[in-house]
Amino acid sequence: MAEEAQIITKPKTSSKKSKLLLSILFDLIGMLSYIVPLFAEITDVIWAPISGLLLLYMYKGMTGKVAGIIGFIEEAFPFIDFIPTFTITWIYQYVIKKEE
Repeated sequence: MAEEAQIITKPKTSSKKSKLLLSILFDLIGMLSYIVPLFAEITDVIWAPISGLLLLYMYKGMTGKVAGIIGFIEEAFPFIDFIPTFTITWIYQYVIKKEE
């Protein structure tokens, strides 16, 4: 019984790695709109608010709020949605700010 009640905790590095992988994946999803040119505008309209909310959810506090706004704007306006906002936010959070 005692073995069943053990609490398993994940190290914080796993969270960092997961966020990095998700950030790269979400950036790739955002760039998929370049595959079909006319389809791009429709997907950007749908992806822009989703992108902003995902950034807000993934990165808490002021970083998430600012990244969410930037991510939404970046996806909503044409010709700038190639910027890897998720990955840049991850770099800011874990390399520049050095948060755990």
